[in-house]
Amino acid sequence: MGEQTYGANRGGQAEPGHDVLVSDEERERVVERVRDAVADGRLPLDELDGRLDRIYGARTRGELRAAGSGLPAPGPRGARVVDGAPTSRFALGVFGGFRRDGGWVVPPRFTAWSMWGGGRLDLTEARFAARETVIRSVALWGGIGIVVPDDIDLQVRGFGLFGVFGGREARARRGAAGPAAPRVVVKGLALFGAVVTKSPR
Repeated sequence: MGEQTYGANRGGQAEPGHDVLVSDEERERVVERVRDAVADGRLPLDELDGRLDRIYGARTRGELRAAGSGLPAPGPRGARVVDGAPTSRFALGVFGGFRRDGGWVVPPRFTAWSMWGGGRLDLTEARFAARETVIRSVALWGGIGIVVPDDIDLQVRGFGLFGVFGGREARARRGAAGPAAPRVVVKGLALFGAVVTKSPR
């Protein structure tokens, strides 16, 4: 019995939309499924790099489906994770400030820079384009405040050099929101400045 090509139907015809170019959000969703499969033991760790290379190298939906073949279907996304287009991907405050709050959609990768200024990211009413979001935060002689509500799993992996990165609440809250909660990873650098994560309280 010959091998069936992923992305084709039983009659040998390509599935509709197989040649449509993929977006970054579509790639990140498949990356999330790969990481979940590794965490569950469904996919060996030594296959992770090869899978990710194929996913990030995929240009069409057909290629992306092939790169994600054999993976379990994504679980429930929850009210916090939506299919909407990200509202903003980057925030910059130089000799000034920035603010993101309200009902904005956060992309899988968001970058925040503050230089001789300040900024605030409020995730209280935010929605997310992926279950895991990485916020790269850099504060140079400035400050960034990130408000993270209790229904979001928060992980802080940044570094403070003559500055402060993270917060006592952030370290205590790691993994406390439950397995179905969206995950926010805050990483980066605070140099003579501060990146502070805190609860809305």
